[in-house]
Amino acid sequence: MVVRVIPVDDFDLVIFGATGDLARRKILPGLYRRFLAGQMPSSARIIGAARSDLTEQQFRDETRAAIDEFAPGIDTSQLEAFLAELHYVAIDAKGTGGWEKLKEIMRPGVVRAFYFSVAPSLFGDLAQRLSDYGIADGESRIVVEKPFGRDLESARALNDVLARHFAERQIYRIDHYLGKETVQNLMAVRFANILFEPLWNAQYVDHVQITVAETVGVGGRGGYYDQSGAMRDMVQNHLMQLLCLIAMEPPYHFDPNAVRDEKLKVIRALEPVSEAEIVRGQYQAENGTQGYLDDAENPDSRTESFVALKVRISNWRWQGTPFYLRTGKKLRARTSEIVITFREPPHSIFDESSQKPNQLVIKLQPDEGMILTVMIKEPGPGGMRLMQVPLDMSFADAVGPEGVDMPDAYERLIMDVIRGNQTLFMRGDEVEAAWAWADPIIKSWEAGKARPEPYDPGSSGPEEALRLMHRDNRRWREIRA
Repeated sequence: MVVRVIPVDDFDLVIFGATGDLARRKILPGLYRRFLAGQMPSSARIIGAARSDLTEQQFRDETRAAIDEFAPGIDTSQLEAFLAELHYVAIDAKGTGGWEKLKEIMRPGVVRAFYFSVAPSLFGDLAQRLSDYGIADGESRIVVEKPFGRDLESARALNDVLARHFAERQIYRIDHYLGKETVQNLMAVRFANILFEPLWNAQYVDHVQITVAETVGVGGRGGYYDQSGAMRDMVQNHLMQLLCLIAMEPPYHFDPNAVRDEKLKVIRALEPVSEAEIVRGQYQAENGTQGYLDDAENPDSRTESFVALKVRISNWRWQGTPFYLRTGKKLRARTSEIVITFREPPHSIFDESSQKPNQLVIKLQPDEGMILTVMIKEPGPGGMRLMQVPLDMSFADAVGPEGVDMPDAYERLIMDVIRGNQTLFMRGDEVEAAWAWADPIIKSWEAGKARPEPYDPGSSGPEEALRLMHRDNRRWREIRA
């Protein structure tokens, strides 16, 4: 299979926070991969901006080191040409330092994009100065990272701050999960094929599971994470976006606002979640390893490192079909997947004990692909005995013997920013609707005194999370890599 690389227009991309962890791990290595693939024009420029008083050569040296560390084994034959396109300006986000210099080096007539890879508390300052110094115009784009607020009130305040200087069509709220190849293929599978869409409703779908499991703990992020928790850090954004793509109605066209309109309808149709349908957990210390309370350096913490919940959507398509969401730290394997479990046939002509429901498993990581389980006859002369087998489509295998170098989610999303395509980015009203649903859940936890359920590192989470589904005579799909 030949994968087309479609070049983007010439651009100047300013990365605020260019010496930070996200820029070093994802943004700069990702941009080099796009340069290597021929997607970036040779005249495109990347301008680092941060507090550090670096020379351009020092910034290039740091970028080279970041690519060596976070893109090991990558072809470095064009690295020097890429580094030559890098520039650097020391910026005071809250003051006047560096802004006139940044204005001088920006080129007219090219796409101007500004990546806010900084704390949300600086979003307003950066937006204000880009406007005051005339660096951003009506066609410029800004990219803002999560967390986009910590509740509805703060999300609205951030939206208001950005709206003073930029139109909604200029604001790109990034969620890297939406840049994953499989997530986008989910839309293609649903809306480009007649096979599944007639079955994609409560009449044929028994339930849906969405799992995002991590093997690592909170580590050095303990202080931040303890103010956030799994609900704010993962459910309100990442899992919510996956839920929307699974449950949304077909948009009238593959258009940014049409897609986001349908996602917003899903969020607004979510029913409130009762306390009996939520499980919170904290990983505990085991065999000399630190538990959550140690990592957070807060022995009294009631912040969850795991959450599972049962969600219902009140609309015609999904009435009666539950969605089970779970995410957590220090679980058995690092995996992200969506499982659509279909109902069993209304009448089985075979031994019912051997009948199992069909499942469509959409794997987001570590190996992107899809698995459809079907029932077949067990081979051999032993009579009509049924067995379940997977039809496995790994993208690495399906695209041909040479495979395809799948772009990282950040690579794809940054290129979409340059193109001006907002389809895979969250709109302001979508963010606020998600917080409006999540806020009552979080506030009830904060008002209560119950502690999260302890669970062992390397497990599937608290036992109560298993019972959440057992009560409905269902089972979680096993967490496995």
